[in-house]
Amino acid sequence: MKVVKFGGSSLASGEQVEKVFQIVLNDSERKIVVVSAPGKRFADDIKVTDLLIACAERYLECGDAQELVDSIIERYSTIANELGLSTDIIKKIKGDLLELLNGDKSSPERYLDAVKASGEDNNAKLVAAYFQHRGVEASYVNPKEAGLLVSNEPGNAQVLPESYDRLYSLRERSGIVIFPGFFGYNEFGEVLTFSRSGSDITGSILANAIKADLYENFTDVDAVYSVNPSIVQNPKEIRELTYREMRELSYAGFSVFHDEALIPAFRAGIPVNVKNTNNPSAPGTRIVNARSLTSGPVVGIASDGGFCSIYVSKYLMNREIGFGRKLLQILEDFGFSYEHIPSGIDDISIILSQGQMSPENETAIVNRIKNELHADEVSVVHDLALIMVVGEGMRHNVGTTSRAAKALANAHVNIEMINQGSSEVSMMFGVKEELEKRAVQALYHEFFASVLV
Repeated sequence: MKVVKFGGSSLASGEQVEKVFQIVLNDSERKIVVVSAPGKRFADDIKVTDLLIACAERYLECGDAQELVDSIIERYSTIANELGLSTDIIKKIKGDLLELLNGDKSSPERYLDAVKASGEDNNAKLVAAYFQHRGVEASYVNPKEAGLLVSNEPGNAQVLPESYDRLYSLRERSGIVIFPGFFGYNEFGEVLTFSRSGSDITGSILANAIKADLYENFTDVDAVYSVNPSIVQNPKEIRELTYREMRELSYAGFSVFHDEALIPAFRAGIPVNVKNTNNPSAPGTRIVNARSLTSGPVVGIASDGGFCSIYVSKYLMNREIGFGRKLLQILEDFGFSYEHIPSGIDDISIILSQGQMSPENETAIVNRIKNELHADEVSVVHDLALIMVVGEGMRHNVGTTSRAAKALANAHVNIEMINQGSSEVSMMFGVKEELEKRAVQALYHEFFASVLV
């Protein structure tokens, strides 16, 4: 039995929904179908979720947003018309949306979650209606009915453990289950959404709950690539990688999955297959617990900008008990979280997201570190990019760090910071943001030169 999830681009038009229909019917093991809200039909299009957010905010502000409501309903109407569906499904979608928009606004966060979630919810109703229209036994199943319970955290809901036993009963339903992604219900029956890439999270939860043999995640690319195609042309496709590798790459900027999305499937040991709705015969990329290490030490390179570094130096720092705790306490007092802490015996660097830092709190933090910890030197380096080189094979390969450092030196990229992951599955380099692309290209050439076009 398989759980199969389709992203927004796979459901953006009637033509795309027809592709989804054929894909599901081509494999009788595809039992549970998780759907996203309609995505972009073309580059400058607007996702339905973004329209819903704008609509909810307008309703909260002034109680009306007729133009946005019309735009949202028009998106569903266009898909329904292209599929030859009756107007009944659109009447239901419009009625449900207006009821939500005119509902309880006493908690703006929960109101926004409920409206946002309607994108997936209504699309699931539409997709189920089309399957039925084509004579296939299929049913829309609401997460509340199925028992998907989540924590009371708007926009960042976490699945509750008891959900898994409740959701297992989906195995027993006859026909195909069409399930909306992105949200669940708290104990009070209120809608709460997951974080970004929420439909991926829903698919992962359901795969775990029904003990699926495979979780298929359909998107608009043939595979996960070894590097961002906007930085390197025609990059190598990754045929197989481990959950740990995917987690490292997702953290460092890979956009295929949010780095938390696969946790439920990972915990259940269920493999994931990333495939292309527009080219379903392509093998895609499999994400597994363990793989054979036959493709070299590095499987992928990812990068992300927007970081800064707080450098602290103090002679005999390593002998001072509690220094690190006191340093992190200062950051905590400002509500900051950190990403990495590479250190030496007398110095330490704290890497954090630059968006947290303003000129005012930067000055205050530096002064507190100097005055309270009596540091010899404190400085802040701005506009850093973090580049992650990832591969299980690095643990068994001598000289990978040397190769990477040499490649960056030959490309005239200065390394501001280097950190080897304790798992030995990744190494991270900090470089100035303006050198990010050059650095990624140099590393790709070093580790994947044989496949360059």
